[in-house]
Amino acid sequence: MGIENTQTLSMFQVDAFSAELFGGNPAAVCPLNAPLSAEIMQAIAAENNLAETAFVRLDTHPFELRWFTPTTEVDLCGHATLATAHVLFNQGYITGESIHFQTLRSGVLSVQREKQHAGYVMDFPADTLNPSSVLSSWHEAIGAPILEAAEGSSDLILRLDTPESVREAAPDLSVLKRWPYRGVILTAKSSGTFDFVSRFFGPAVGVDEDPVTGSAHTSLAVFWAGKLKKSRMSAFQASSRGGNIVCELKGDRVLLSGEARLYLKGEIYVPHH
Repeated sequence: MGIENTQTLSMFQVDAFSAELFGGNPAAVCPLNAPLSAEIMQAIAAENNLAETAFVRLDTHPFELRWFTPTTEVDLCGHATLATAHVLFNQGYITGESIHFQTLRSGVLSVQREKQHAGYVMDFPADTLNPSSVLSSWHEAIGAPILEAAEGSSDLILRLDTPESVREAAPDLSVLKRWPYRGVILTAKSSGTFDFVSRFFGPAVGVDEDPVTGSAHTSLAVFWAGKLKKSRMSAFQASSRGGNIVCELKGDRVLLSGEARLYLKGEIYVPHH
């Protein structure tokens, strides 16, 4: 296929939930001015091989937003939404201090630029959690004692005893891949700067470990708010890259705050559709 048979799209890569480059969670962002087939979007995401690639339609109102891992489309993605907002605010696509996105599976989401800081506040739906019995086989798969479990709409939350247990855990990903969840979240109460820490494993959707997972914190905010007796919490996702998220539970919504940094911008060439 020659380049004359392709269309050119802009693409950006952003480190989300980080104040510095090479931290947080990298996401690709493709602004679109016309529809693009799901097959092409999935192929681009697979080619990028990042945890998420976001596609934002600028010809719709609100902007239509979709997210793809290398293997599948997902219902909600926090870090790629943050990355998309960062691109639109800072690359001349929009003016103003807020953006609304229409999503296929999570309704309308909004992002506000923080006036006094360099970050953004995302308004997401809070997850609904149900307590779950801890299966004996889970301890072996996780490689650490599990104190408590809860099921969200797509993920399984497992509470461990200490932040060190979360950081040192080495789950058997081949086993987790067969569990009926988008992802498995390990978490523990922390102290000092952060209220809780977590890690996210999603081998079932092609992401062995996600560096920083905004959507997981729509579940974690609900999980920890009751235990800590507070609605605003500071969280740290303890992956090798690491990332900070401020969570605020407001009724049936969760406000997630974080920063982002642009790493790359360029052009990609994909088949005409």
